[in-house]
Amino acid sequence: MQYQAPLHKKRKRVACHLSENLLIKYDKRCIPVVKGDTVRVMRGAHKGHEDKISRVITKDSRVEIEGVTITKADGTQIAKGLHPSNLLITKLNLTDNWRRQNLEKGLSETTKKEIEKEANEQLKEVTEQEKEAEVAIEATTEE
Repeated sequence: MQYQAPLHKKRKRVACHLSENLLIKYDKRCIPVVKGDTVRVMRGAHKGHEDKISRVITKDSRVEIEGVTITKADGTQIAKGLHPSNLLITKLNLTDNWRRQNLEKGLSETTKKEIEKEANEQLKEVTEQEKEAEVAIEATTEE
């Protein structure tokens, strides 16, 4: 059933546990991961590594994290896919309105305001990073 499930059902299964402070704040134990969440590896060779998710592979139920790579026989580095059960979410990506609304269900108004404030800060960071990337691209094209 796990391998033959349709992708829209597999997507919900690519989920991680929340860290203790997020568990208390959102009153949820686990949530599906998205690109941009910050996670900590809890098991395996990369145990203790903490970084952002760079890609979610729904078909294989795997997650690729920045900085977690393996070396192939020819010496090239490729991203290593990790199973989400071996990860712990330490910071959520709240830039998606739909995800934010699902997190806010059943929470108090003060918590909702805190979530909204944090989401606005993350959106500002994303726009700043996009501007920096545009400037870098312009600088390279001028040279």
